[in-house]
Amino acid sequence: MSEVWPVYKGTSFNLWDPDTGVYYDSVYADSITEHLHQKRQSQSRTSSSAFAEVSEEVLGDPATLPCRHARIAFRDVTKPTNTRTIVAALIPPDRVLVHQAPYLLRTAGSARDEAYVLGILSSMPCDWQARRTVELHLTFEQLSLLTIPDPGEGHPVRDRVAVLSTRLAARDGRFREWAAEVGIPVSDTADDSAAGGGVGAVRVRRLCRLPLWPRRGRHRRGLRHLRASGAVG
Repeated sequence: MSEVWPVYKGTSFNLWDPDTGVYYDSVYADSITEHLHQKRQSQSRTSSSAFAEVSEEVLGDPATLPCRHARIAFRDVTKPTNTRTIVAALIPPDRVLVHQAPYLLRTAGSARDEAYVLGILSSMPCDWQARRTVELHLTFEQLSLLTIPDPGEGHPVRDRVAVLSTRLAARDGRFREWAAEVGIPVSDTADDSAAGGGVGAVRVRRLCRLPLWPRRGRHRRGLRHLRASGAVG
């Protein structure tokens, strides 16, 4: 009998929590893998799709489907009274997402870049940006307008954000492969206190060279190596 995978919705994860135990449904792994493999190949022929940037070699291998690997997902639904506007998390492999839980597809770069982006998205300064314009739905268009500062590989604060993010996000053996690519063993990720309780606003402000409140237009925008993907998958 085929393995059964959970189907995630927005409330299936929370900030630094990859699995709340609340699912939309479940699905047989064999059938959904075949469906998503065919769907990815079809979408790759559309120039506006994130999959259009994926090589033919990757597209032909079902083992490379996003659902087979750890990835960043975020909640589509929000409201002004929520404590956080952006709720993003690194979700485990072998999970399927519905439209209320869009994800970021890594088309280039490394897991360390991904960890850095997750850390910034989960920070208070980034959330403050989104809070100014987002009301009920965090759309891809609004996500693309967020300022994601990138001082380049090897920057000490960038590296520190990636380390903190990995220690908070990769909580168990399900993330072993992803954490190994970042360069931090999963056995070192369990102690939240080692990460100081999160990716602090002070560190992110220092990285962005922000005053007390962020100012638009001072930093390079965009998720350089990550493309948003809203399809079920």
